[in-house]
Amino acid sequence: MNKWLALLTLVSLPALATNVVINPSAPSTTRSGYDRGVSLNAQVTTMTLGDAVYLGLRNNPAIRSAYLQRVAQKFDLRVAEDTFNPKLTLNSYYRSTRGSADNARNANLAPNATLLGEYGTRLSMAWTQQLNNANRAGRYRSDGLDLAIIQPLMRGAGWDATTAPLRLSRLSEQANRLNLKATVAQTISQIIATYRELLRAQEQLTIVQDALKRSGTLLEVNKALINAGRMAEFEIVQTEADIATQQLGVEEAQNQLDSSRLALLRLLALDLSTPIRASEALEAKPMQIDKRAAFNLAQNQQPEYLAALLGSQQADLNLVIAKDSGRWQVDLVAGANQVRDAYNNDAGNTNNRTWDSYAGVQVQIPIGDISTRQAEVRARVNVEDQEIRITDARQELERSVNDVVRDLGTRWRQYEISQRAVELSRRKIEIEREKLSAGRSTNFQVLSFETDLRNAENAQLNALIAYLNAQTQLDLTLGMTLESWEIALNDY
Repeated sequence: MNKWLALLTLVSLPALATNVVINPSAPSTTRSGYDRGVSLNAQVTTMTLGDAVYLGLRNNPAIRSAYLQRVAQKFDLRVAEDTFNPKLTLNSYYRSTRGSADNARNANLAPNATLLGEYGTRLSMAWTQQLNNANRAGRYRSDGLDLAIIQPLMRGAGWDATTAPLRLSRLSEQANRLNLKATVAQTISQIIATYRELLRAQEQLTIVQDALKRSGTLLEVNKALINAGRMAEFEIVQTEADIATQQLGVEEAQNQLDSSRLALLRLLALDLSTPIRASEALEAKPMQIDKRAAFNLAQNQQPEYLAALLGSQQADLNLVIAKDSGRWQVDLVAGANQVRDAYNNDAGNTNNRTWDSYAGVQVQIPIGDISTRQAEVRARVNVEDQEIRITDARQELERSVNDVVRDLGTRWRQYEISQRAVELSRRKIEIEREKLSAGRSTNFQVLSFETDLRNAENAQLNALIAYLNAQTQLDLTLGMTLESWEIALNDY
């Protein structure tokens, strides 16, 4: 029996060697401008946009989950590509039987090997060895070899039908890679937008703090004018009310700053108590984008659009599979087997050897079962539906590209206008302060111009953030986010 156990162990080794180690990859970027060793566990409180993107690639739950799913998806493709490799199945048992007539030990080993060809040909080879040792009946030994070949003529015949599932799996793998690219790009864009919201909150806090300081300065001027008898004492109430309003604005801005900080930390999967401050400089440069060139680029790069194109190819292959499954089962079959028996008991030793071969046709024809065409009807409908979806996806992509290019130009013009508005508002309030000091203006007019300046500064900030976000959206719409940030998916 040691020979049997050794054989069983050797056959089992390939199965043990195919254990899958779940070790997902992760994206990386080679873009300069940030510290690859950034650590927020110490008291590092400043963070650039590059730092935020790098930490997002490393820690973001959505990205990590997407890469974990890729482990299973890659193994699905590996299983599909293994279809045309030889398969070995081992069936064996050992039994000890006790009965009133006799006691026996029976061992059986029956390995079976099969091979599927790319044109539907199926080969099988089975070998069976049986050993029976009984106290009274004696020893019985039998071994045999069975060879068979089956060539489909209708269902499952031909390269197209046989390899369709494998080609479908490869298309699914391409779609999975595109989905991974889309997930990483969308997550990075979300991190960038959230980082800029933190920048906006910081700048808005600075604006209201500066406005509060100017109101305090105006209050001192009012007191001096009252002491000089050049302003009525009750007019100082307007300034004091404005100061109270600015203090309220500071509290609201601080609250928004904390909210934006927590939102960014959540996306980066960092400790929510980590004190961070966005340190990226808010700068913008004009961009000139040609709509036609942008649309052509998007058709080659946009993951969602490319996935829609793959959906059409998948529908075509599903139709091939459905049509094949509805065909009759007509196969050519041929085979041969040989059996050798050996008896050793009280009657003596006996050896017997037999063999036979066969060839023919086997047919299976369903009659009156319309369910066999159900999959084909659905597949045909899906093929036509995919044509509609591709046309709609192309139109939607063109609309999105036109929208984002137009929005980019509009945001830049708004930013330029807001810059002029801030400059004029600052000049306007400087003139009005001088007039107030000379007694040629009123306190109300100065406070009104202060409000105009505050609104203009906020409008400029919002226009700048909107323009930068429009650039990020342009990259996302064109499918160029990863290329712009030099991010490698590392999805081998």
